[in-house]
Amino acid sequence: MVVTDASVYAVAAGIAIAGGLIGTGLAQSGIGAAGMGIYAEKPEMFGKFLFVFVIPETLWIIGFVLGIILLKGIL
Repeated sequence: MVVTDASVYAVAAGIAIAGGLIGTGLAQSGIGAAGMGIYAEKPEMFGKFLFVFVIPETLWIIGFVLGIILLKGIL
């Protein structure tokens, strides 16, 4: 089996994307559970809760962009 630079970059891109997705899932699971408890007691806090719930979405965006950069060989 021959390991080329392209295959190493493809594996690295996959790890970057998967890491971003796993991190987002772990972060949102805890935030979502806590947010539902807050929303049950104070429904007027929904806007603040939604903002905090969306912040971890940047993790998968960063992982996806890094994966594209690795696949295109920009760095």
